[in-house]
Amino acid sequence: MKGIIFTEFFDLVEQAFGFEVAEKIIDECDLPSGGVYTAVGTYDHTEILALVGTLSKITETPAPQLLITYGRFIYPKLHAQLKGMRLEFGSSFELFSSLDDIIHPEVLKLYPDAELPNFDARRLSESQLLLKYSSCRPFAYMAEGLILGASDYYHENLSVTLEHHNTDDTFYTDITITRQ
Repeated sequence: MKGIIFTEFFDLVEQAFGFEVAEKIIDECDLPSGGVYTAVGTYDHTEILALVGTLSKITETPAPQLLITYGRFIYPKLHAQLKGMRLEFGSSFELFSSLDDIIHPEVLKLYPDAELPNFDARRLSESQLLLKYSSCRPFAYMAEGLILGASDYYHENLSVTLEHHNTDDTFYTDITITRQ
């Protein structure tokens, strides 16, 4: 997992909970990296899961809620990278429908070792889109947060529901997005 995910996570933790909490979660986790991250480095995704789990215990906030909050927090940073790739979209649904066909191939040009989730987008109606999320990592709640971040960016009122269909080694989630 790219280091920007870790560095931005700590930015959120420090802003929302303080520097002391950020230090505490590093101290309480036994991380192969030692809790030292660079934005361009690559780290095992289990480290972010350990960090979120520990933050959940410390703050008594459910881990899914933390991942949603984090996805919403990081969306503007990731969207800025789209602009750097000269990718512009007129709406959130246009962006979501382009994830696997346009956005992820461009990301892989920059980061060939990135392991990206798959998103199969299916328009259900003018106001509803189904994203079929599949990944070897359990980050559907972070995807929900990213969707809500896009909602903020495009000034759209979106609601999101998740339906999980996980297997032993793959995480499948139907993400239904409704535009009000």
